[in-house]
Amino acid sequence: MRPENQSSVSEFLLLGLPIWPGQQGVFFSLFLGMYLTTVLGNLLIILLIRLDSRLHTPMYFFLSHLAFSDISLSSVTVPKMLMNIHICQQSISYMGCISQLCFFILFGSLDNFLLAVMAYDRYVAICHPLHYTTIMREGLCTTLVAGSWVISCGSTLLHTLLLVRLSFCADITITHFFCDLAALLKLSCSDISLNEVVIFIEGGVLLSLPLGIILGSYIRIGIIILRVPSTKRLFKAFSTCGSHLSVVSLYYGTVVSVYFFSSSWDSKDIIASVMYTVVTPMLNPFIYSLRNRDIKQALEMCVNRVKFFK
Repeated sequence: MRPENQSSVSEFLLLGLPIWPGQQGVFFSLFLGMYLTTVLGNLLIILLIRLDSRLHTPMYFFLSHLAFSDISLSSVTVPKMLMNIHICQQSISYMGCISQLCFFILFGSLDNFLLAVMAYDRYVAICHPLHYTTIMREGLCTTLVAGSWVISCGSTLLHTLLLVRLSFCADITITHFFCDLAALLKLSCSDISLNEVVIFIEGGVLLSLPLGIILGSYIRIGIIILRVPSTKRLFKAFSTCGSHLSVVSLYYGTVVSVYFFSSSWDSKDIIASVMYTVVTPMLNPFIYSLRNRDIKQALEMCVNRVKFFK
């Protein structure tokens, strides 16, 4: 049988999560609660940073952008997943699938670079505290965030253009709960060698560069602390970097397990994908609020203002 090309493929089928029919209601409620927590928690972080002048610092400027990126990353995949669970509609249009993939790459890449920028900010704060305000000036912070957006958009455009030129075979079933690039390439009956080369080179660089910045920043922080070890300095470093390190560990741990240590998609890979698309964005507000005195104080002040106006 002659394979169908992309002009005749109007939709794809998402297999979704490996859920038994009788458990759909439970999982729908679970993921809906997690999604609402992600959106409301990250919106609260953004709101507190905007309202409290004490949080108008480079660290919280980057955190507000990370919170926005986390909301967007979850919103790209979770609503469609919830619809699939609730009404068992596994189909997604061709344009809808390409759009989902496009925004998933965009906000996934943006998360990657923002975590690196935040690591550099912590490095400057701990290793060069006297020059922190001079180095991390408003212009540099804006440039770092804008650069993250530009590189992420460039990466998204590159992968999208390379994907839409491909033809797809008769099998349109995606073994995932969202339109992942690797899963889509497996459905193509065209030559995907160029796509694979670009993923290997460009993807490797864009992943290793931010990860290198993060590791380099924390290695330098560790060296500075160990030169003159003291309980006060260790506590300051932990309180300053603990939240960021927790988020980095969650994000990179799940991403690496999915894209580097799996040969084929199975339930373990899907669970890991759920971790970095659903769980990690949900946990970020808790990690940064529960272990951050400034956020706690801003939240208390906001609550007191609400009580006062009542």
